[in-house]
Amino acid sequence: MQACPYASVGHGMDHNRLADALQTLFPDAAHEAAFRAIPRHPFLPEVPWDEVYSDTAIPTHYDSEGQVISSSSQPSMMLIMLRQLGLRPGHRVLEIGAGTGYNAAIMQHIVGPSGSVTTIEYDEMIAQQARDHLAAVGLPQVTVITGDGALGYAPHAPYDRILATVGLWDLPAVWHDQLRSDGVIVLPIALNGMQVSAAFRPTPDGSLYSSDNRPCGFVLMRGEAAAPVFHKRVNSASMFLAGDGLDMIDTAALHLLLSADQDQCHLSYTLSDDEFWRGFMPYIMLHEPTGYTFALFRVLKDQQAYGVQGAGFGLFTPGSACLIPYDEKGMTHCFAGADAFLAVEKLLADWVSVGRPTIDRLRLALYPKTDETPARGQRYPRHDHLLHAWLDEIQSE
Repeated sequence: MQACPYASVGHGMDHNRLADALQTLFPDAAHEAAFRAIPRHPFLPEVPWDEVYSDTAIPTHYDSEGQVISSSSQPSMMLIMLRQLGLRPGHRVLEIGAGTGYNAAIMQHIVGPSGSVTTIEYDEMIAQQARDHLAAVGLPQVTVITGDGALGYAPHAPYDRILATVGLWDLPAVWHDQLRSDGVIVLPIALNGMQVSAAFRPTPDGSLYSSDNRPCGFVLMRGEAAAPVFHKRVNSASMFLAGDGLDMIDTAALHLLLSADQDQCHLSYTLSDDEFWRGFMPYIMLHEPTGYTFALFRVLKDQQAYGVQGAGFGLFTPGSACLIPYDEKGMTHCFAGADAFLAVEKLLADWVSVGRPTIDRLRLALYPKTDETPARGQRYPRHDHLLHAWLDEIQSE
């Protein structure tokens, strides 16, 4: 492998300081060596140094409406996904979403001269920039393809590993076809408004299974595998909902309901942001009662809607709503009666009674749409599959 000409020049201290900050996340010496050998700044030439070498995601391209369509992933999230991927020297890798090319460069360093990385980018301009960045750091052997990642890239198949760095609604069936039988596919998959980075492995019955699922947030995929709209604005207010069941919510009727008087009620337990995000929210999402709809909500920055700010999740019926902000430690906003609040309280008591399971217990499986999946948890219809999501039971000692 060619040496990286940028590795020992410029802001080497910044480069190594970032690697030092990520020390506990490196799964092995090969991953650490890659992060220390491949600096980030050649892939973000227009970005200030202090931002380049911070542990943050950096938007790089926007569409005509100002929405982010490409970014450089947060380095710690990159490492989490690379740990899920389990790269080894000699692996053949397909990446969906080249972006700046930085992630492909890290992977090429890990798989070494006997391995290969093919990365697909939907936008030709972004793809060419990735090629230029990779050539600048001495890694022109990474293959950058302009095209729709939903199709994979058959000429270099089969792959030992497939990694998507864009948010997906479903795993395109062709990726399974291009994966080795003992391979791994890591992708951010939409799950009722949130995203989780899932590490799917083929199973003997033809399904795909993931027991390692981490909260994340990625720019959504464009092209053939683009997700249907699962965001809704509540009337003309600054509140937006996200979730799988939004077709059950009449936002005009919801606007009238939320515009009425509200009560502020406190849950029986005080929960931290992390307990909400990693614990109770996944539980309520996967156990929503019949007749209720779970959704995430977000109010635009520095604005207020219906007396609510920030972000959180809620439970809705045609006649009542309960909104639970992440940062209010268990204080809820109740609209048009207590039905939704009482349902949330019942779910909270159930969650506590089964040991407060967290997202670490989340399990995902993708089945052909013709298959029947078990009843526990939730089933979400997707383009090519049924996505089955559930929380594994905590085993008592």
